[in-house]
Amino acid sequence: MNEVKISREEVEHVAFLARLALTEEELVTNTEQLNSILDYAAMLEKLNTDDIKPTAHAVPLHNVLREDQVKPSMAREKVLANAPDAQDGFFKVPRIV
Repeated sequence: MNEVKISREEVEHVAFLARLALTEEELVTNTEQLNSILDYAAMLEKLNTDDIKPTAHAVPLHNVLREDQVKPSMAREKVLANAPDAQDGFFKVPRIV
């Protein structure tokens, strides 16, 4: 397997495309960090995954939501008591067109 490395020029090019003004120190740091990420990805590619089933999640997921339950709510007058403006039992808000 070929070792993939990203060059400083490639980091400069991507920074240019992203309209990022990187300092000299940032160019060096980003080049090192990106190469470190690529090295780690190369390590992962060497793992034998023949016996591993494909999965979308590492742990099984299940629906944790409860069933809807009808419960009494607050009285309309109590809810509208703190409204800045109310009309005919509803919140009155500015018209948006």
